Amino acid sequence: MYKKSVLPNGIRVVSETIPYVKSVSMGVWLATGSRFEEEYNHGVSHFIEHLMFKGTARRSAKDIAEIVDAVGGQLNAFTAKECTCYYLKVLDSHADLAMDILSDMLLSSKFAEEDIERERQVVMEEVHMYEDSPDELVHDIHLDAVWPVHPLGRNILGTTDSIERFNRDSILKYYQDFYTPDNMVIAAAGNMTHEELVALATRYFNDFKGQKRKLAVTPPNFESARSIISKDSEQVHICLGTLSVPQEDPKIYPVYIFNNLLGGGISSKLFQTIREERGLAYSIYSYQNSYKDAGLLTIYAGTRPANVNQVLDLILENLREFRSKGISEQEMIKSKEQIKGSLLLGLESSSSRMSRIGKMEVTLGKFVSLDEVVNKIDQVTLTDVNQMIEQMLVAEKLCFTALGPINSLTINTNFSF
Repeated sequence: MYKKSVLPNGIRVVSETIPYVKSVSMGVWLATGSRFEEEYNHGVSHFIEHLMFKGTARRSAKDIAEIVDAVGGQLNAFTAKECTCYYLKVLDSHADLAMDILSDMLLSSKFAEEDIERERQVVMEEVHMYEDSPDELVHDIHLDAVWPVHPLGRNILGTTDSIERFNRDSILKYYQDFYTPDNMVIAAAGNMTHEELVALATRYFNDFKGQKRKLAVTPPNFESARSIISKDSEQVHICLGTLSVPQEDPKIYPVYIFNNLLGGGISSKLFQTIREERGLAYSIYSYQNSYKDAGLLTIYAGTRPANVNQVLDLILENLREFRSKGISEQEMIKSKEQIKGSLLLGLESSSSRMSRIGKMEVTLGKFVSLDEVVNKIDQVTLTDVNQMIEQMLVAEKLCFTALGPINSLTINTNFSF
């Protein structure tokens, strides 16, 4: 039921018809995010996302909120490293209204001086709130240490200094450089046909013009860093990472299988050995970050200062066991079934299906069906996974970050396998 069209101005329109639901989820995706910023305008992608909700030539911010609420809709947005998305979920009978609202926000936002000043304070508060959340902050500090002096290593929100520098001219310049038809994807999933979506997209976006700014994108250089930062908090938050693979590398599937066994769920090795068997952490997990040309597998744990070295030793003990023994056939089968189950169960709503097809088009430029993904997972062999484990788990590729009350604490970071 997936279809794709390209409007005369270059906007890509993708859809997935789901005739048995009563909703439609629409998203406008831009192939821009914090990765495409420069140091002087760090955080501008996220700032523009905020401004899109502050009113247009036709509607105030309150008007937008009231219209969406009146039909029971769900309007939101997010900014990531390599994309930005504005999305609205409504009953299928309000699909026209959804496209009207999204196009109005994307094409006719005012970027008024008073809104910029007001939102500057709001985003500043968001930065301060984030800095008061060490369990979230540690991940950004970790990326900054791993990929220093590169946009992928910078956080998405920006800094207080960069946010203070924003002005209407610099904001509009970034908007005009990257909010262009050739950089945009309109995605929808739900109870509407592809032809209906194309007709709406043509009606509301046909006059949109412009071309994306040409920007050289370079891959980041990996640093095997050790960052230990003192911060007043109850726990020490640690990240231990290793160089992985980009999102389109075929080896990504063995990585997913390994990550799932390592710390991807409640039956994973790290969760069982550190939380369930010893009670040393409430939160312990691993995850894979994949971008166009870089990847990082990271383990996170939060624990009391007295337990940091014990937790770190247990993590390394598990990694050494994986590297020396590999995984078994039974473990691989279990991990494959878990991944396939999570993938399929996660696509039971129109919004999740819209997100999947929109993100694929804007980041990969293509559609990969669920059957293709499942087939690629099934094709992974035990040798593939164990070779990937051996490739990633090398002491020289490990990077470590600790954040918390560690002034008088000595952490052993002399990692070895």
